Amino acid sequence: MFDYFDGIKALLETVEREEKDAINDAVGHLVDAIENKKAIFAFGASHAGILTQELYYRAGGLMTINPIFGESILLDVEPITHTSKMERLLGYGTLLADKTPFKEGDVLILHSVSGRNPVIIELAMEAQKKGVTVIGLTNLTYSKSVESRHPSDKNLYEVCNTVIDNHGDRGDSMCEIDGMDMKVGPSSTVVGATIVNTIVVETVKQLRKNGMEKPPIFYSANLDGGDELNKQLISDYQDSIHYRF
Repeated sequence: MFDYFDGIKALLETVEREEKDAINDAVGHLVDAIENKKAIFAFGASHAGILTQELYYRAGGLMTINPIFGESILLDVEPITHTSKMERLLGYGTLLADKTPFKEGDVLILHSVSGRNPVIIELAMEAQKKGVTVIGLTNLTYSKSVESRHPSDKNLYEVCNTVIDNHGDRGDSMCEIDGMDMKVGPSSTVVGATIVNTIVVETVKQLRKNGMEKPPIFYSANLDGGDELNKQLISDYQDSIHYRF
């Protein structure tokens, strides 16, 4: 009935079928990090950064996921074209990495549909130098069809420990409209949010199977007793949390 609904459902089925091993691999990295009281970080530029906000300080989400925000590539910047210039600026990703308290054994989740811009590639490279495991969420068909804008000539999928493909269309939008040569309706946010929340859920399931009584999950502050439960878990995992309350 609705083209976008139909397209998203088909994409999700493809991702569930084709990316099972990669998702399970990502889950393993997060489980290891949490059990060893390591930190998890997340980053994306411009609209790709929506997934960072989805993962951060979220009821039912992991407390130990720390956002990396670059003020010059957030969607409240004006003019908005500034974000595109900044994610292409050589050295900006290195600067973001330098101010992030990466430690060996941490995990970094990176989201970029094209995976071609320096900011995302530099973050991956600099994190790996510090012993951080990098999980990249990207569109392999799209990324392999475009040249890197980084001097290494590598795109994101080539500098990650684990790569998860969102299986979207080249250019991200997915719905064809009669008489138009440009598709409408980007898929990466919906599919990406499903992927990262799947990773969170499966991580918590595995932590429970491994005997962890209370995985570091935020209780809703709008439920009675939620604030008190959160305070205790925040105290237990304070070494893995690098944002302020």
